[in-house]
This record gives sequence, C-alpha cells and structure tokens, in this order.
Amino acid sequence: MLRPKHTKALTLLAITALLGSGIAVGAGAAGAGTVAGCLWAGATHAQGATVTAGGWNFRCGTDDRGAPYWFRGAAVKQPSTVPNPGSYAAPAGRFSAGARQPGTAYNDYCVGSQLIEGTEDVYQVMSDGRGALFWKAAAPISHWSFDNDAERPAPTWRTVGLCYDGNLT
Repeated sequence: MLRPKHTKALTLLAITALLGSGIAVGAGAAGAGTVAGCLWAGATHAQGATVTAGGWNFRCGTDDRGAPYWFRGAAVKQPSTVPNPGSYAAPAGRFSAGARQPGTAYNDYCVGSQLIEGTEDVYQVMSDGRGALFWKAAAPISHWSFDNDAERPAPTWRTVGLCYDGNLT
C-alpha cells in the first residue's frame, strides 16, 4: 500500500509526464482555479469578456463541464468587435463552443438529391460531450447581421450532381 506522500509524488510525476508528452488536457483542467479563455477566430478572450458578432453579444463563460463556452446575449445594432470568417473549416483551435458564424460551402449537405447550401444558415459550435467540436445549423442566415464592409461567404462551388442518395460526394 502506498503512503500518502508517495501518492502525491506519483500523481505529480504522472501529471508532469502527461504534460510533457504533448497530450491535450481537458479545457477545465488548465490549472488549479484557472479556466481557459474562449476562442473566437483563433484569438483568446478572457472569461467574462463580451464580444459582438453578427448583431449579437456573446459572453465568455464555462459550460457545465468547465469548458470555455460563448453564451449568446442580446441582439445589438452595433458592428462586430471580432473577425467573422465564417464556418469555413472545423472549429477546433479557432472557436469555442457556443460561437456562431455564417455558413459557408464547408457546411453544404444533401437531402436526397437536393443540395442544401451551407450559406443558407448560421452555424453554432457544439461539443459532443467528450470535447470534440463541430458546427451545427442554429438559425437561418437572416438572423446574422453583416457589417457594411464585411465580406459575405462565397456561394457554394458544389452542384446537385454531387448529391447521391443523401450523401455529398
């Protein structure tokens, strides 16, 4: 049986080995009493920070697992305070859960032989419960307010010919 002081030493050794190995540790385990900030377009924002995007305020907080999460607040009539590149790629390393972006061709999908363009919706970053992030349609694109000088997502390059039995090929 290990004595308490040996258990502490082994625990510290295991943590050191884990961190040194490059294995990612969960967002809620950033350190004693500290919580990681929220990502928006690759930039980290501190817990409690508020950003404006697409006509909405978003506040950085944590979800019920202690992971960074953007909470959507009130609609506002002011320009975005953060970049909004759209949901052009997987959100991991760029956006925290809760963030919203206008859809792009990255989000295209098929229903039967019908192509649904990703640009028709606003997408929100969701977590699968194990920490993996993905985009999910959250609202029609009419719920996103583009700034006057903002670049709009390009139309899809795909055609209905790429839809086969509900699959985008």
